[in-house]
This record gives sequence, C-alpha cells and structure tokens, in this order.
Amino acid sequence: MKHIGFLSFGHWSSSPGSQTRSASDVLLQSIDLAVAAEELGADGAYFRVHHYANQLGSPFPLLAAAGAKTSRIELGTGVIDMRYENPMYMAEDAGAADLIAGGRLQLGVSRGSPESVIDGYRYFGYDAPEGSTMADVARDNTTVFLKVIDGARFAEPNPRPMFPNPHPGPLGIQPQSPGLRDRIWWGAGSDSTAVWAAEQGMNLMSSTLKEDESGEPFHVQQRKQIEAFRAAWDEAGHEREPRVSVSRSIFALVDDTDRAYFGGGHREESDQFGVIDDYRAVFGRSYAAEPEALIAQLREDEAIAAADTVLLTVPNQLGVDYNAHVLESILTYVAPALGWR
Repeated sequence: MKHIGFLSFGHWSSSPGSQTRSASDVLLQSIDLAVAAEELGADGAYFRVHHYANQLGSPFPLLAAAGAKTSRIELGTGVIDMRYENPMYMAEDAGAADLIAGGRLQLGVSRGSPESVIDGYRYFGYDAPEGSTMADVARDNTTVFLKVIDGARFAEPNPRPMFPNPHPGPLGIQPQSPGLRDRIWWGAGSDSTAVWAAEQGMNLMSSTLKEDESGEPFHVQQRKQIEAFRAAWDEAGHEREPRVSVSRSIFALVDDTDRAYFGGGHREESDQFGVIDDYRAVFGRSYAAEPEALIAQLREDEAIAAADTVLLTVPNQLGVDYNAHVLESILTYVAPALGWR
C-alpha cells in the first residue's frame, strides 16, 4: 500500500493551450484540484515553491485555503527553499495553516534548487555569514524552524505586557499545531543530506533528480539513498517510523487525448545526466504507456518499491479536469495491479 498524491509545479503562461493564464488561475485551480483529488480517493496534494517565476511562490495562503475546502487529503510542499525563509515567521504561518487544515500539512523543505535569478535570496535580505554557505544557512534555518514548531520557549517576556502572558517564563512562537514537527520532510539531493535528514528526525522527500554518486540508473541510486536514510534513522533511535516519498512523471495512456499529449516522442524514456549547481546530477525518466505496459515498467523501479509515498507530477497548465483524469487513471488502472491500492 502506498500514499498516492500529485505534485504541481504551478506554472502559468499565456501560451496557446494553457488553461492557467494568470497567477489567479493557478491558485484557484490548485485548490480545485486538491478538492477533486480528495474526491477521487488520492492521498495528497503537493505544490512546488519557486521564486521570481510564473509559478507558485508563497505556499501558506494556498495550503490554508485548500485545507479549508477539503477534509481528508494531505496538503504539502515539495519543497520550500529554506535559503529564503525567516524560520520564526514561517513557523507562525505553518502553525496557522496546519490548524486550519486540521493537522494535515506535510511540509517539504530543503536547500532548494536554482531560481530564475542569481543569488535571489539576497533580495529577500539573506546571505551567508563569512565562512559558511547558503546550504549551511538553509540547514540552520531548518533547525530553528523545527525547534520552534516543537514548542521551544526562548523569548524573554515583557514584565508589563498588553495582555497577560499564558504562563510564567520564556515564551515561544504561536500558534502551535501539535504533531506538525513529525510532518516535516527534507528534500534530499544526495545520500549525505538524506542521512542528515534522518538524524534530524525529518521524513525523506526524494525528487526526480539527485546527485550522481555512482553512475548507476537513477532509480537504483535513489533506492540506495532511501536505504541510507532508513539506516541512519534507526541509528538515531527515533521512536516513530519515518515516511519516504519519491516523485515521478507517470501517465497512463487510456484515451486519444492522453496519447496526443504523452504518446511516443513527447517524453524522456531513459535517465539523463547533466550538471546543475556545479555538480553532476542524474534525472529520472518519465513513464507514459498503455496501462499494462506501464505496470510492467513501474514494477522495475526500485525506488518506488522502497518508498511509502508516490507523488505524481501533473501538467497543471492543462486544467483541473484533465489532471483529475490523469490521477483517476493511475488510481483505477495502475495502482491496484501494483499493490498500491
């Protein structure tokens, strides 16, 4: 059994065929797709976070709105770039949105990926102290965020406050949402960062690319990353079981529209290797085939087998109805045969 959700990049453009022509279109359709996914029986609605682009940026208004319109489905991010975040303010936003959603947020955070501008975090007022990198800043911000959502009390109270303090001693960030600390995921791009995530007690979110550390196929390297994460988790002695997600582009070709969009010649059928942020990366293949063939292909994906959660990347510019069809096709024709349902 696996949790099955969608991951939307939240693009909008005025290009021909786009049904998301503005930021308003994307935001409102993202809420509608979360509602539709819940009605179909999917388990998660996840959203990418990027800055300086015609894509979803600030996630918490969207998560709160989707939380108010749904009742069961998990609502998450994949991922929030912690180079850009004030962890205190983010903790307030996250706590409020999680309470609105009834404790259903699953927040993926990370060092993030390249943005559309150079050193974009500097325009947000952030930079690395001397002797450290922005990757260090992202991890430090994450550490602070984890502590304050876990109830840390650190701020000296005013002896004559406008309103009475709720208890004596230092105060912490409010609102607190019980259980949120266990629902934070780290988007790991390497084996070492997956191990670090386990040591911090975060779940593992592994995407469609990772650092090429062995030259092996992507799904094999990702499976080994998951194994390293779980071994480090056990070594750390955490009491709960961790969760692990992988993202994939998977399309079941069940009608002529599917074949026109994702039939032969429109996708990468093998892994790709390239350089991103000055390191060699391996990018996972896409899957698109008739259901029987698709099932056979997915059975060979070792990382999917090792994960408990599969996030299906969706072409959000094709509109809510088509993306609901994409999800329904996987849930109906593929998931049961693979034992995901």
